[in-house]
Amino acid sequence: MSDVTDAAGAVVPADDADVDRARRALAAVWRIESARIIATLTRFVGDVGQAEDLAQEAMLEALRQWPVEGVPRNGGAWLTAVAKRRAIDGWRRRERLDERYAAMARDLEEEERTASGTFWDPDTIDDDVLRLVFVACHPVLSREAQIALTLRIVGGLSSEEIARAFLVPVATIQQRIVRAKKTLAAANVPFEVPEPQDYAERLGSVLSVLYLIFNEGYLPAAGDQWVRPDVSAEALRLARMVAGLMPREPEAQSLVALMEFHAARFATRVARDGTPIPLDEQDRSRWDRAQIERGRAALARADRIGRGRASYGLQAAIAECHAVAPTAEDTDWARIVVLYEALGRIAPSPVVELNRAVAVAMSTGPASALRLVDDLERSGRLAGYAGLPAVRGELLARLGRNEEARGELESAARLTGNERERAALLAKAAGLGRAVE
Repeated sequence: MSDVTDAAGAVVPADDADVDRARRALAAVWRIESARIIATLTRFVGDVGQAEDLAQEAMLEALRQWPVEGVPRNGGAWLTAVAKRRAIDGWRRRERLDERYAAMARDLEEEERTASGTFWDPDTIDDDVLRLVFVACHPVLSREAQIALTLRIVGGLSSEEIARAFLVPVATIQQRIVRAKKTLAAANVPFEVPEPQDYAERLGSVLSVLYLIFNEGYLPAAGDQWVRPDVSAEALRLARMVAGLMPREPEAQSLVALMEFHAARFATRVARDGTPIPLDEQDRSRWDRAQIERGRAALARADRIGRGRASYGLQAAIAECHAVAPTAEDTDWARIVVLYEALGRIAPSPVVELNRAVAVAMSTGPASALRLVDDLERSGRLAGYAGLPAVRGELLARLGRNEEARGELESAARLTGNERERAALLAKAAGLGRAVE
């Protein structure tokens, strides 16, 4: 038994099973609803940092009440309501309630007028989460701070997960987030989508963080899930809205295309028991063809703008090669190598070089690819990145160097924070061991 506090503040005993059930329910609600909760609270109180603090207080209240009173039907609404009550209590204590009530009344009147059709602006986006993205990507923040803050408050990632994604210390990420919140508060940044003439100034940061959030759903940095479609779906929804805001920006269209191609395969990337399914083993008949066509249409829109393909355009073209291949054997790996070479010139990155090495292995064989990977390893630019020993292990296995391959795969398993990926890597390593015996 555990002691928890009920709604009246009395300490009451709760069954450990109820406590565990409440914790799991709260974790699920937060994973799905955190961005909307924080966005709603940011609009309510006008400060991102305070909104997140209020949300955390509401979660603590849920841990006290839910084991005793049960999990509410709409956990997200419950957390939001509790957080708003905490905010009102704070205003009352600071003798600012009348001022806030007046502001809330004005907002309510504006919402009612808008709902009645009195005012309508085609450039107005009525979406709190999208507003939150633009606030987190405000130019008053550094690029690093924009990305860290958006991943934290919109993507719902922990500081540890963000640090792992960027290969930097956890303390560095924590400091960036704290400084970003203080900077936004000091600059009095409004909770709104910028004016159309200011879109371009925010575009690069917004697209970058949306793609990072999408990738957190595509391959979570930590946890026991191989995919989190809900996270990627939210990133894709926001990317479509951004592309609608900026129809003449090819990279906005290209990012939508890239996400559509990847999302089309979600249903086939994991088995019923949660085991990851590699690309070459996926049932392509189950890929979402409608989504693939939407991706091709988005990429075509980007191309019609006529500025050439930039980073997201090239990545989308690579994803399209996989999406349109009837079988794994039909994949145009030679074209993918060329696309990665172009991507490496306009957006150089050690991860791009690693992916190019994989394409080279499929196009011309593992020996030449291994030389590229060895060069990357010697450079030290991917130290601590699980993908490097994972790829090296695969290449060594294809070359028959099983003992070395097993060691690399085990190293990759130690580095990854995703439990499903770790299990898959260890299974491969064990399989090589049995083959030798």
